[in-house]
Amino acid sequence: MQKRLVRKLDLEKAISRIKPHLDPKAYLEQYTIPADVAAEILFTAAYIYDDIIAKTVVDLGCGTGRLAIGATLLGAREAFGIDVDKAAVKMAQRNAEELNAREITHWIAGDINSIQGSFDTILQNPPFGVQRRRADRKFIEKSLELGRRIYSLHKAGEGNRAFIKRFIEKHGGKVMSIFTLKMQIPRLFEFHTKKTHAVQVDLYRIEGKVT
Repeated sequence: MQKRLVRKLDLEKAISRIKPHLDPKAYLEQYTIPADVAAEILFTAAYIYDDIIAKTVVDLGCGTGRLAIGATLLGAREAFGIDVDKAAVKMAQRNAEELNAREITHWIAGDINSIQGSFDTILQNPPFGVQRRRADRKFIEKSLELGRRIYSLHKAGEGNRAFIKRFIEKHGGKVMSIFTLKMQIPRLFEFHTKKTHAVQVDLYRIEGKVT
């Protein structure tokens, strides 16, 4: 059985070993979550709110698996990752094997609506809706159906925050807390003009409809 990590720095180092998207697609807004941001989210969920250790976790839009695998390194009982990009899911499987998390991680290549059931905790870094308007709404709705507690990243800003809060409440959820984080995004696509770009993001902790 793998030893559970209890130091954020150790988790960040482990997550940094999880390979990112090899061929990210702009229209899917495939930005691999930085290791430091993933570690901050997971430690907040695990050690402030007790939403990871011994819990069942789902990573919606998992990409190459940083949040799902990171959750298992902190002691999640079981983690599921789902993504529409088959290549990303294959990479997530390989990453899980390399970090000795293969036996307690499960990967699905498909639309997020193909996963059903109820889970303790949902983690997600959904598209911000920059390339495809309203792309993040589908993730919010699905997470509310699946999870008791949800941790969801969205673009920061007062207007966006007010809209997301209303949207969550309209669909039966409740915003418990909002934390503002800074995410460094490297130059990935032709329209990027800087080597790295700092983006302010909000991490929402949400109470879902599952009881």
